[in-house]
Amino acid sequence: MKTINFPYLALALGLFLLIVITRGSETDAEGFTALPLLTLLIVNECAFFLTAAGSFIGLKLLHSSGFNFKKNPLYFMTTVICILLTIQFTLLGFELWPL
Repeated sequence: MKTINFPYLALALGLFLLIVITRGSETDAEGFTALPLLTLLIVNECAFFLTAAGSFIGLKLLHSSGFNFKKNPLYFMTTVICILLTIQFTLLGFELWPL
């Protein structure tokens, strides 16, 4: 696989893992989550690193093309969404972590 395609893969997997974490962290009547807390934290961490790598690779390619957004707008939007997902997984990790 070429690294140029990695942000697309990171976006798809990041969105899937966001759904898994969101559904898995829902509590039932007794206060138990659908997935164990450690599983949720590990999935969240993996998703964070995946989308962070997609953001890095996307920004690196956009920088090499001089940030010409009109040349490849889909790649630009994919990179921006990967950045937003990275921020979301960071905040979600803080929310899931028991203090």
